[in-house]
Amino acid sequence: MTTTADEIPAGLAALGEPERERLQRRTLTTLRFSQVPGQAAVAGSVAVVTLLASDLLGSDRWAGLGGAAFTAGAAITAVPLAATMKRRGRRPGLVVAFGVAVIGSLTAALGGQIGAFWLFLGGLVLFGAGQAATLQGRYVATDLALPSHRAQSVAAIVWIGTLGAVFGPVLTPVAKRFAESLGLRDLIGPYLVAAGLFSLSAVIVWFRLRPDPLVITGGTDPTAERARPLRAVKVSFGEIRASPMAVLGLAAMAGSQAAMVAVMTMTPAHMKDHGHADLSALVIAVHILGMFGLAPLVGKFVDRIGPVRAVQYGAVVLGSGTLVSVIAGYVPFLMFLGLFLLGLGWNIGLISGTTLLTSSVPDHARVAAQGTGDLTMSLCGATAAFGSGFVKASLGFHLLADLATGLAAVLLIYAWMVQAKSRRRRLESAQQL
Repeated sequence: MTTTADEIPAGLAALGEPERERLQRRTLTTLRFSQVPGQAAVAGSVAVVTLLASDLLGSDRWAGLGGAAFTAGAAITAVPLAATMKRRGRRPGLVVAFGVAVIGSLTAALGGQIGAFWLFLGGLVLFGAGQAATLQGRYVATDLALPSHRAQSVAAIVWIGTLGAVFGPVLTPVAKRFAESLGLRDLIGPYLVAAGLFSLSAVIVWFRLRPDPLVITGGTDPTAERARPLRAVKVSFGEIRASPMAVLGLAAMAGSQAAMVAVMTMTPAHMKDHGHADLSALVIAVHILGMFGLAPLVGKFVDRIGPVRAVQYGAVVLGSGTLVSVIAGYVPFLMFLGLFLLGLGWNIGLISGTTLLTSSVPDHARVAAQGTGDLTMSLCGATAAFGSGFVKASLGFHLLADLATGLAAVLLIYAWMVQAKSRRRRLESAQQL
């Protein structure tokens, strides 16, 4: 695909193609190195959050509050983080977010050690800034990317999350022994290690993300006002609503997140109900492979067929995964297949939705729209995680999966309607000419 001058942000006009490609390669390399420890910190800590919350409360009933607090923290951070980037650039924004996550990790560890559940929850809210920073990495990857390679750039960062997602849980036993060697509660070990990993990510970004890709593209505005979250979200939603494609991108990200999280969260409990608890860890591992492992291929696929059609394919794959999961309790093999498809459908929805949202809003509103997109996605994920337990307990896993299938069907129909409307507009414009 040939890129015209009009498609290139004004800040890039002075750069030659070789220099732009060189800077993009450096940016992607930096993001990869920073994403691995950041994702490992998240994955390792999330692996024990419910266990530690349950120990502190003495009951499983409200143990899900730990995961909800962490996800809410990521959502709360998204808009202020975007505002910071708008004023100062990607590098300072990411470093501040990782720094807040370090404080959150240590606070959560302190709360866990002294048995103060509310201090533990407060730490998890701050800890969520680390997740917000890792999510923002995929947007940073698009700043210098050619329009025809945006999806591949997003995929390059999503894929590297596989290493962190695997590396984090592998470190968990080591982290627990480390805490015990210090005479501390073993379950706070992953949070102590997370503080070190987030610090490493901050150092990598601070020293290597130079020059700042958002500054080069002219996307910063030092005079921009500081974040007033409610006002910023209102303005940003207005920019998104003005573009049907941007709305579709947001719907793809949020809908895929909600459907995936709801089913994934209750999968281990569902398998336990059918006597397959011993296989649940392997199923989740296959699910993570579907979420991250094929991201480079998905990125090329999205760039080749276009993000709108990719949203449709993603919805079909996501719905297939939830449908297979409905009957998987009786056939263990189908749970592996269903959760893999669920992860792959999420991956396609995330990459195609991110690409659509990034390319469909004006340059001046792009960073704020990205923050609003992650806010919406995180809130949908938190709601799905919190509500999934109640739905399963009251109505059963099958209905929970059916609801996720229905959400995927709605996303498919909506994408088809947006595509049809866009096609009609192009035909009417051609006829007028």
